[in-house]
Amino acid sequence: MRQNPIVNAVVTVLWEKWVEFRFEWKKITASALVSPLLYLIALGWGLGSASAVTERPYIDFLVPGILALTTMNTSFSAVAQPLNVQRLFEHSFDHIIISPTPMPAYIFGQMLGGSLRGMYSGVLILLLSFPFGASMCLSPAFFLVMLLNGMTFGALGVMAAVLASTHADITRFSTFVILPMTFLCNTFFPLDRVPGAVQTLIRLLPLTHASGSLRSMAYGAAPSLLSLGVLALYAAAFLAVANLVVLRRKNL
Repeated sequence: MRQNPIVNAVVTVLWEKWVEFRFEWKKITASALVSPLLYLIALGWGLGSASAVTERPYIDFLVPGILALTTMNTSFSAVAQPLNVQRLFEHSFDHIIISPTPMPAYIFGQMLGGSLRGMYSGVLILLLSFPFGASMCLSPAFFLVMLLNGMTFGALGVMAAVLASTHADITRFSTFVILPMTFLCNTFFPLDRVPGAVQTLIRLLPLTHASGSLRSMAYGAAPSLLSLGVLALYAAAFLAVANLVVLRRKNL
């Protein structure tokens, strides 16, 4: 029976991610919990009792935002950092480029693998949030948004890893792109407190749709088809751009 090269490429990448996770799951789990736990303690306990951003308890507002930024950060880091090391130091990425591996399938596998890592971190945060008093309505669409958010930033991680000239460029990319979204995109405070022009710009960013959609569903609302569509569009666009970047490098 002839094997499908597209399926093989995706499965190979997922297997690589699984092997990495299996041997380092304790470190991965610990690192995934540190920042969100500090946010929950500092903002949920420290400021939560003195803050009122909606009619609901602040912890209910905070947790969906933390879920969105956690899946973003974890998915991006799980793809960008290892791929950058493989390309610049191990040079194993060159073997993938010159092989007959279908690049879109390989990049999709990276997206999916990073997203699954983000989902793992997100589930940990969900379990951690209940002792803090969070109350949320969970549904399959809730986890679908987490998955799409992770795939979006997994593809962005591929782009960053291929474009980076040094390993430090990944850190700089995180500083100028990922970090601002972490704090501004409807994660820790409502967007209606932001000036109009800046608010319009922030509403165009993918994490804004992820955090807003997760929060509305956590409150019991139906999933936002607009947000789902925007996240899927971002994921597809980043996949296409990452594929073009890799192909350009392959044809050099």
